[in-house]
Amino acid sequence: MTLYNVSKSKVREWRRNNYQSKFPTISEILEFNFNPETGNLRFLRKAQFEALETYWYLRLVEGTPHIFDLYKRLYDDPVELFKALNISISQDDLIKIMSKGGIDSIFEKIRKDDDFVREYKLEALRETLSLRYPSYILALAMGAGKTVLIGTIIATEFAMALEYPENTSFVKNALVFAPGKTILGALKELSDIPYEKILPPRLSKEFITLVKFTYTRDGEKDIPIIRESSFNVVVTNTEKIRIQKQTITKSLIRDLFSNSSQEDVIKQEVANRRLQTIASLPNLAIFSDEAHHTYGQALGEELKRVRQTVDYLAEKTNLLVVVNTTGTPYYGKQILKDVIYWYGLSQGIKDGILKEVRGNIVAYPEVEDEHFIRDIIIDFFNNYKDVKIYDGTPAKLAIYFPKIDDLRNAKPIAEKTLVEIGLDPSIVLEVHNESKDEIKDLFDNRINDPYLPYRVFLLVNKGTEGWNCLSLYATALARELKASNNFCLQAASRCLRQTPRNIHKAKIYLSKQNVKILDSQLKETYGETLQELNLASPDLRKERLILRKTEIPPVLLKKKIRKVIPLDKKVDFKQIEIQKPEIKTQESKKTVYDLKDIPDRKGVLITHKEEKLIIEEDFVDVYSFAVELSSLYRLSLMTIYERIKELYPDGEIPESHAFEIRKQLEEKLKNYDITEEEVEIALALVKPKNFNKEERDEKTIYTTEIVYHKGQENLLLKYERFKELNKGWYQLEFGFHYTPYNFDSNPEKDFFEQLLVMLNEDPADIEDIYFTGAKNDTDKTDFIFEYKGKDGRWNNYTPDFLIKKKNGKMLIVEIKAEIFRDEAKEKAIKEIEGLNPDRLKYEILVTDRDEIGFENINKVKEAIYEYGGKNARK
Repeated sequence: MTLYNVSKSKVREWRRNNYQSKFPTISEILEFNFNPETGNLRFLRKAQFEALETYWYLRLVEGTPHIFDLYKRLYDDPVELFKALNISISQDDLIKIMSKGGIDSIFEKIRKDDDFVREYKLEALRETLSLRYPSYILALAMGAGKTVLIGTIIATEFAMALEYPENTSFVKNALVFAPGKTILGALKELSDIPYEKILPPRLSKEFITLVKFTYTRDGEKDIPIIRESSFNVVVTNTEKIRIQKQTITKSLIRDLFSNSSQEDVIKQEVANRRLQTIASLPNLAIFSDEAHHTYGQALGEELKRVRQTVDYLAEKTNLLVVVNTTGTPYYGKQILKDVIYWYGLSQGIKDGILKEVRGNIVAYPEVEDEHFIRDIIIDFFNNYKDVKIYDGTPAKLAIYFPKIDDLRNAKPIAEKTLVEIGLDPSIVLEVHNESKDEIKDLFDNRINDPYLPYRVFLLVNKGTEGWNCLSLYATALARELKASNNFCLQAASRCLRQTPRNIHKAKIYLSKQNVKILDSQLKETYGETLQELNLASPDLRKERLILRKTEIPPVLLKKKIRKVIPLDKKVDFKQIEIQKPEIKTQESKKTVYDLKDIPDRKGVLITHKEEKLIIEEDFVDVYSFAVELSSLYRLSLMTIYERIKELYPDGEIPESHAFEIRKQLEEKLKNYDITEEEVEIALALVKPKNFNKEERDEKTIYTTEIVYHKGQENLLLKYERFKELNKGWYQLEFGFHYTPYNFDSNPEKDFFEQLLVMLNEDPADIEDIYFTGAKNDTDKTDFIFEYKGKDGRWNNYTPDFLIKKKNGKMLIVEIKAEIFRDEAKEKAIKEIEGLNPDRLKYEILVTDRDEIGFENINKVKEAIYEYGGKNARK
């Protein structure tokens, strides 16, 4: 039995015993992560919470053991120990070595004898044995939230350190190695975690107050933290904090030496300065999201560099623990020995955190590039042309090539195919090492901008590990890819990451040569075959939705509509002059007061002096701005980029300047006028003709199908079952204009149930109530409102509930957690409320809990029973 299976059994028993330890606060923290009423996790996913439990079991129950000591403790039988460590050596060698010193001599041989290690493929085990500090691997499939898990462990460690200040065994500082060049992304993800949903209120407030997030910056010679301080989270990567001077660039130290002979000395000094700053921090933990770099196939120079850095810190400071996260826990078809928790790729698909790919892995025979490229592009747009993710970003396709020449030969084929199927060939973007820096920056850092025009990416040595494109639905591996370890796997699996409310499968296109490569890499890194991945399916459920009420009167509202009137005007962009705006620097003043008691004067604050304040504004980079303008006005990207770059050669534009340039272009390029008028409209709550029409028991019914994940089953509310369970009081036929209602959250469901109880006791003059938040298809309903987002684009919005009174008055109710509130949406409905003051009221109910709460339900109660004046019921 593997270590992670044994650990799982031990943790399960610990959970049954209410997480007993010498430190009862950990029980409070872990139990807080569950909602006591629903039994569901508040924020963390199941895999994240189980990994957190396992970590704290080892820390508190097992005493943070060295991984090899943990093996010896759990496997007291030498035969079982050898099996668990996957030591399989010849009988002759076994007898010969053990005769010189027993079982310990075997492990000593592994530590010191290179030939012996190579012969029996024990490289990974040697690394485990050679570590001088506790180091664990938490292996979670991509998309399971490894960065959030790291942040959760740090938060709980800091909370325990604050709770038990006299105990020196808890972490007070954290160094986080982010993969590749994703430092800022990891920093943002760590700082954005809702820690109030992980730690109880009394602990989360203190943690949020004291924690300091920072990162290693290219232009700074040290790390911006106070030496020997506590509660720091430093985010870096292996390029920016290593013991080697070679990682220090000349640009970083150009002001520190006057002749080239000093360069090596200065580089070593800067490298040491960063490490010394980290080494000064007490009670340190190191977190690495690069475990697959430092184990297994990478047991070479990369491992030596990282290990040398960690070994240095272990020697110079109080290093309590090293935590590695990875999505690839296998080496040579064997699970790495340091893995204490494992959550596989297939399990991720079943739990809905990865897209399903069942039946969508397509292998092509040995065909010419033209046929291969043509077919995958046609097939992709046949299946995904209109597919969008939650923020409106259209589905994307990535095609991987072994060489740039292969890519350039394929690009004209891709563009020609797009033209043939009626699409703009400019949606193709090639990205490789020879691409311009602006292109590489867009690809690495702005790929999730919903307004990027690109949908087909042609890639060489790009788009694998660390590339997180949320709208990527398909990958294609052209020709045989042997660029690097696991490249084929990393490329193929990029499209599996799931997005909210997605019901579409991912798709992988393979040339025949790549099928065996992908299959073997899956087996080696995940312990799963291509067939197993192809068979894995998420726990998605389907439910037939039936319209119960088809004769619903339309909602009558006054609304402002804008009309766009086209003009017969031709504009040549080349003739348009873009002027750099002249905007004065914004200034303000701060007033400094003295405290002075003057007779016969009421106040004691006397103005001492005034000081000027210069207000610094944010900047946008030139390339991102050019992409936006290109998309808005259908201009050539590189043409507009070059024009803007001429005005701003430093590559950054103040936001106020960007706003003015947009206005300039809008005035010069617009080929229309906009008029606005107020009209009364009739909005259909449901459009039965666009549902599926069926005959049942000589009656016509209207149906459609909804898809939901098994974990959301508790949010479905069926009319028949609800009526049966509540027949003692549910007598009035309010609500359920269709069944089942598929709520998005527990507060929505709680609000609806409480509203029914209230109205069954006193229906007042309520005509009916409708849950409208789950229907946002314009074919099924007109009850959809437009709002202008921060980006200036128009979006659709469907409120959660509509309550109609018999006198024509209405109440729209929106339920949101504070962090999900959207000012633009609220403003749009409030404007309509202002146009309909005598018939419409809009209430926003804010809750961060699973129940709606007394204050919120009371707001609605007042609106229902006192609408139009105190106790009025007209």
